[in-house]
Parts: sequence; C-alpha cells; structure tokens
Amino acid sequence: MLDFSCKVCYTISSLMKGEWGDPLTFVLRKGERMANAAEKVYGLIKETVESCGVSLWDVRFVKEGASRYLRIYIDSEAGVTLDDCTAVSHAIDPVIDEADPIDVSYFMEVCSPGLNRELTRPEHYAAFVGSKVKLRLYKAENGSKEVTGFLKTGEEPIVVETENGERGFTLKEISKANLCDFE
Repeated sequence: MLDFSCKVCYTISSLMKGEWGDPLTFVLRKGERMANAAEKVYGLIKETVESCGVSLWDVRFVKEGASRYLRIYIDSEAGVTLDDCTAVSHAIDPVIDEADPIDVSYFMEVCSPGLNRELTRPEHYAAFVGSKVKLRLYKAENGSKEVTGFLKTGEEPIVVETENGERGFTLKEISKANLCDFE
C-alpha cells in the first residue's frame, strides 16, 4: 500500500520541480525496502519464536508519523499472554541485534494478531477455512470494494460464500482480509 503522507506529498511536489527523479519510483522503493526488512526478520526469527512454544503469525515494519515500528505478531492455540510476548521479545532481541537487518532506528513490539486478525499469507487463509471474513478489494466488484462471507477455500482462488452466492478472488485482487467472527 502506498503511503501518501504529507512528507511524501512534499517529496512529490519537489520531484515535479526536477529535484529528485520519478516520485512513484521513490514511493515504491520505500515500501519495498520496508517489506523486504519484514521478510528478512521473519526468516531470521521464525525458529526462535517457535522454540518459545508459539507460532510466528506475521512481521511488519511500518512507519507511523516520525517513528518506525517492527511488529512481531505471535499466535498460539491456547491464546497469547503477556508472558508469551515478553519471552519472545527477550528471545528474538539478540537474534535481530546480531543480524542487524534494519539500518534505521525503530521500536520493536511483540503482540497477538487479535480476534479480527489480518490474513496476510496464504497459510493464514488455509488455517481459517470456514471462518467469517471481510475482504477489501483493490477494485470494486458489483459496485463494492468490500465482501463479507465465509471462507470456503484456503488457496487461490480464495472463495467466499456471501449472501449472494460464492465469489472467487486471487490474492492480488485482495488489498486486505480480516477475520470478522467477533463483530
């Protein structure tokens, strides 16, 4: 997702004056770097997280305001406790420090993905077949960008049983997917 914050808008206006180059390339490279950092950290810490008795749900590296956050989402069938988050934080901190995959300062957070968790990886869809989901699409279909229903398949095409029948989507068509059993 592109972040068109005030800083990026300023950058785009500066770029249009010929100061830096192509604005879209600048924004995409920034997003790619953050996604690549998250994937590197995911690979680095997966085994360590699992050795703590929980599973690694996702890793996100995001910028909010002037700060950057490395968010580590963990999960467990028994639920995630504060003790789980603390144990994982202490276990992965030296692994991340040694590899030093991120070249800027950031805050690290270890947390649960929550009840209305976002489905970001193919294995997330497979794990929640039969659950109620809300999909947000990049392009409107039948006049709407949102689809709510029960997840029928865990692989592409992602099929959702809605009030109006089954609808199928590729992962590239879905901008965001969340569980919504608890709404």
